[in-house]
Amino acid sequence: MHKITAVKPLQNPRFIKPIKICYTQNKKQKEWEAVISHNSVSILLYHKEKDAFVIVKQLRPAVLNANQKQGYMHELCAGIVDKELSEQEIAKEEVLEECGYDVPTEKLQKVTEFYTSVGISGAKQILYYAQLEERMKINEGGGLEEEEIEVLYIPLSEAKEFMFNESYQKTPGLIMGFYWFFDTKYQNRKN
Repeated sequence: MHKITAVKPLQNPRFIKPIKICYTQNKKQKEWEAVISHNSVSILLYHKEKDAFVIVKQLRPAVLNANQKQGYMHELCAGIVDKELSEQEIAKEEVLEECGYDVPTEKLQKVTEFYTSVGISGAKQILYYAQLEERMKINEGGGLEEEEIEVLYIPLSEAKEFMFNESYQKTPGLIMGFYWFFDTKYQNRKN
């Protein structure tokens, strides 16, 4: 069981920067507290032979702090844009690091981009899609040592139920990615 042992003011943050935004709206001066954070990529992975989505499960301390009972999240493979590489190259690295599959960058299809955490950071996320085959697997994934990521396979036959099963904490990006797949790739597969 995981639990929060302390919540302290952040000194010298590495990934975020707290700010106050002063702006004008309808000729009225206003202020808003926010954080500057990195943009990110997420990757919807479909495993052809397993006929399943490949997702990750990991502990998110901010979620654990918010609900105090459960901090594990079911998510798309994802990572922050924090190095001098293209978003596609970062997506490729994240798939290998978190899920263990070596996907060529040209096989990463950009689906869309959108903004996340719009009330606090407004960071941009780019959603990619890739189809996996077992021959692409070169390790077990699991992320960096401190991440402790579990790789999960959600069969397509169970994915729609999974999307709305509230006993699984999940991100909006995962639900949106599943919807996109069923609306585009899955429909085309049936024809």
